[in-house]
Formats: sequence, structure tokens, C-alpha cells
Amino acid sequence: MCGIVGIHYANRRQVSGELLTRMNSCLRHRGPDGDGLHLEPGLGLAHRRLSIIDVSGGSQPLSNETGDIWITFNGEIYNFQKLRRVLEDRGHRFQTVSDTETIVHAYEEYGEHCLSHLCGMFAFAIWDAPRQRLFVARDRVGIKPLYYYFDGARFVFASEMKALLADPSVPRQLNLAALRDYLTYGYIPVNRTIFRQVHKLMPGHYASVEQRADQAELQLNVKSYWDLQFRPDPKPSEMDWVEGLRDLLSETVAAHMMSDVPLGAFLSGGLDSSCMVALMARAASRPVKTFSIGFEETQFNELPFARQVAQHYGTEHHEFVVRPDAIELLPLLARQYDEPFGDSSAIPTYYVSKLARTHVTVALSGDGGDEAFAGYTRYAQSLTALRRQGKFGFLPEGLLRSMSLAAANTLPKHTRGIGTLRRLGMSPCEIYLDVTYHHPPGFLTELLHSDALCSLQQEDDAFRDYFEGVNAADDLTRMQYVDTKTYLPEDILAKVDRASMLCSLEARVPLLDHRVLEFAARIPSKFKFRDGKGKYIFRRLLQELLPADLLNRPKAGFGVPLVHWFNQDLAVYTRETLLASPSLERGLFRREAIEQILSEHGKGLADRSHDIWRLLFFEHWCRHYLDEGSIGSESQSPIPVEATSVRTR
Repeated sequence: MCGIVGIHYANRRQVSGELLTRMNSCLRHRGPDGDGLHLEPGLGLAHRRLSIIDVSGGSQPLSNETGDIWITFNGEIYNFQKLRRVLEDRGHRFQTVSDTETIVHAYEEYGEHCLSHLCGMFAFAIWDAPRQRLFVARDRVGIKPLYYYFDGARFVFASEMKALLADPSVPRQLNLAALRDYLTYGYIPVNRTIFRQVHKLMPGHYASVEQRADQAELQLNVKSYWDLQFRPDPKPSEMDWVEGLRDLLSETVAAHMMSDVPLGAFLSGGLDSSCMVALMARAASRPVKTFSIGFEETQFNELPFARQVAQHYGTEHHEFVVRPDAIELLPLLARQYDEPFGDSSAIPTYYVSKLARTHVTVALSGDGGDEAFAGYTRYAQSLTALRRQGKFGFLPEGLLRSMSLAAANTLPKHTRGIGTLRRLGMSPCEIYLDVTYHHPPGFLTELLHSDALCSLQQEDDAFRDYFEGVNAADDLTRMQYVDTKTYLPEDILAKVDRASMLCSLEARVPLLDHRVLEFAARIPSKFKFRDGKGKYIFRRLLQELLPADLLNRPKAGFGVPLVHWFNQDLAVYTRETLLASPSLERGLFRREAIEQILSEHGKGLADRSHDIWRLLFFEHWCRHYLDEGSIGSESQSPIPVEATSVRTR
């Protein structure tokens, strides 16, 4: 895994090597094994390398044999050996055995259509000197990040936003619409970021930047090259789906085990990571190294389940217990994540990454299984709400909506069952969003100062556009699609990328191989969701791989016991941080609203732990990215982890 940076100026203006080096040094954690620069009129490419494939060769930026096509690349291409043979048969000459060079020659051969030939995770930029064209691309589902700033005179890109901000001329205007999204969803969806003029290249998209002879400014053209298509196939039987999934996952996991450095796996004890470990154990010639995180609070601790899987497959198992003092990570995480990040499981993700890095350089993860095979409990909750709503189908839609909202508004906001009542009048998309990202009505109106509220744009329709725009036969599929376009890339994958890369660890996600996603998108919903539970076909496959008691236990997720921490060990810290002068003087949040959130949580009236976490994270983010006004050359050193090793054979 690596970090990439680049600058492209209009009119062949010279790029400053000193600036490019400073930006690149911000990504040292992504690639501690080496760095490189390539400069020519109007262009600068930089690279930080974490050596995984072709350790002795494959340094970047890398060019073709004639030196007129250059690349800086972050990721892994799992089919590069097969693709290389095809390209060699077409006359291309290779100078390394790296997957990076395969992309260069694939671009020479296929142009922008090279993307359809790549199987893997990637973000890269190719400089096509003959055409004076910069071509940048991001993998299909957004496993690897890519940020950019464009003003017509220049196009600047990087793996992480901190590298862009190392250029003091990149504007830092707070994007209040993005802040609204963060406070509502816990992340910032689609292509916007917390800064108004910095953007994300969206998953499954590429951008070309070039200057036409008759124009003074650069032209930016962004296009989609892939989207997940749901086309349920009614012909295969249940066993056909199980056998097909077994073969595909076995092949995919084996491909993701390609590495010239030590490799292991994250093991939470859940179905997805357990499946990865099971298939790795079948493919490996020696015990798999596995890594697990737990908590002292029993209801959040999955270490016993992870240990059971490790013992079943005889892995070399390592564990670490996270305690409330882990909140000391917040300033470090705020710097590393570049944007406010509302998912508190960033803490255990960091710790498991740090634990793994003491033993391996690559770790496989089970992320993506819930999106691919409909495993989230919110799908069941949303479908239940829709069935309940259907009992009132004799009422006109508008009347049902007004009646349910009016009834809900007459009750105290924390009344048990008020959400169920309110959802009777919602659309399917609104039900899904309410179940997934529930806040009390008027949450933002109460929290934000009036000036901030007045500056907000109208409600964003991205979720509704995804929900209603997908060609899907049912609401379950629509919810899967929305998660694949929003929650997956901007929460789950962003979390794993930043946490693992902070530890210089490469995390791979076999369940998000596009072939697995496309296979799952052909499975009819009746084989995904049955008897109130998701992942039906996936569970049928796991009957061959896991003990029955593990397979049938309730879904837990990768939660953090914030509800307890904020009531006990961290109560004073939380109040002192959120009600401190710097926080209140920014003019965004109302003191009365923050005190209300803390009071409701402290008295047990409502679990406001997620709101408290989001406010805390935002405060630390502001202190680094707004108050300090500068970005250091390198990330702060990761916090050390002392682990427990567990013998399993």
C-alpha cells in the first residue's frame, strides 16, 4: 500500500519540487519504505511506498520503456500476472515484476478502458506526455481514497487531504452542508468534503485533466466507469448459489493472499472475518496469523468468539483489550482522518491494525459482507416498519403521514415506540434513513446557532436519488445499493484505510472484489433474507466452515462501549472539552443544546453517546485543521500496543 500526490499546472508552469516533497512527506505513514518524485514542465508526481509486491523493484513513480507514460499508484492489482501475459503477447516489454507496471501497459493498450481489465483496489494517476493528459482513477467501490483540488489553473491530488492542505494556497473554507451531513450520518457522503473547494473522486469514477490548444485553463472531465447492477437470476437453485459462492470466495481469498511480505487476518468473531480466516486456513501452507480486539464490558466483548474460530482453525492468534483511556487517541485520529469522522469503531480498528503490524505487513478483513449479502439488522428493522405501514394501506398516503407525525409530536421525544409511530407516515427511503441514522426531530435546529442554520443549503437528496434511481425489484435491494454508495465507502472503507495506513499496514477486503459483488447482486432477495435474518446463502456456505454455535449467535458488530464510558470514566473529560471556550466561541453549536445532550445521556433518558462522540471528534478536528492553521510534515507517531498472544494449536 502506498500514498500518492500530484500537481498539474496549466501552461506548463513549473511544479515546485520542495512543495511536492512537503506534501508527500505528510503521507510517510502510508509508505515508510521509500519515496520518489517525477518532475517535468507542468507536472509533478510523488509517491510513498510500502513494499508488498516486487520488494526489490517496482519503485515509483514508474514509467513505460520509452519514458513518456508515468504512473503513481496506491493499491494492489490481484490479476496482474494474468493481465501481464496478455500484454506481453501484444508486444509490451516489462522492466519489473510489479503490478504497477501492468497498469502502465494496460493504459497504453486500452486507454481509459484499462479500468475494466483491473481486478483490485486502487487509486492512481497516469501522466500521458504525448497527449499532455493526466488520467486519475479510483477503484470500483472506493477501497482506496483520492482527494483533489481544482481551480482551472491547477489540479492537485493526494491519497489523503492533509497532503493537499500542506499547500498553503489550498482554501480551507468550512463546508456547512458537509457539517450537516457529518452530524446527521457520521460521515460526509458523495464527492464533497468538510472543505468547500476540496473534493473526493467518487468510487468507480475516473477524471481526465488536459489543456486544449485554444484554451488557457485546464479542462476537468469526471466520468463513471462502473456501477453495481442488480439483476436477480431466478434460475439457479439454492445449492447452485452456495456452490458458486464457495468457488468464487475460495478463488478470491487465494488471490488476495498474494504477497511477498508476512500476511495475516483481522478476526472479530463475526461471520465475515471468520469466513475469511476459514478460507485462508484452507489455502495456506502454515498457520494463519489472526488479530482480535476486545473490551472489558462483556456485552461488547467478542474475544471469546474470535478465540473459538482461532482454535477451530489452529491460527497463531493475538489479542488486545481496549479500555476507556483509548479516548487519548482522539487527537491522533482527528489528524489522521482529515475530516470529522463519526464512527467510534475507529478506535478498535486502529488498535487491531497496530497489533497486526507488529507481526505482518498485510491483513485481510471481512468488511463488505453485510452490504453484499444483506446482513445489517437495520434491513430487518426497515422491512418490519414497511410491513407495519402496509397494514394501513387503506388510508391515503398523505393522510397517514399527517396523522402519524401529528400523533408522534404530541408525545415526549424519548417516549418508547415514538419512532415506530413516526415511521408509519414515511416513505421507504425515509424509513431506512430514520432506522439507520436516527436523531430526535429538530436535532440540528436545536444544536446549531441560527447563523449556521441560515447558511445551510437545502436538504441533500443524494440518498433519495440512490434509493429511487437504482434498477431494483424490492426495497431490500435498494437499501443494499444505498449502503454500497454511501456508508460503505465513506464510513467503513475510510475507517479501515486511515487506521491501517496510520500503522503502515495494508488491509485487503476480498468480499469487496467486484466479481463477488456482481455475483451477490444476481442472488434473488429470497436467498439473501429469510425468516427475519439476512445473509441466508452466505450462512448456508458457512455451515461447511464454522461451528454451529458461532453461526447462529446474534449479530454484534464492532461496537465501542461509549454509552458506559461517557457516563463514567469520561464524563468529566467530555463536559470540559465540549463546553470549553474554544468550542463555544466558534459560533456553530448552542451551549444549551450541548448541555441537554450531556444531561439526557447522564440521566439515562436516552443514549446520546454517538452524538457526544461526533461532537468530541469535531472539536479535536477543529483544533488541528482550523485553529492551528497548518499541517505538519508527518503524522504523529502511532500509540504503542502491547498484545496478548493466544496459542491455538
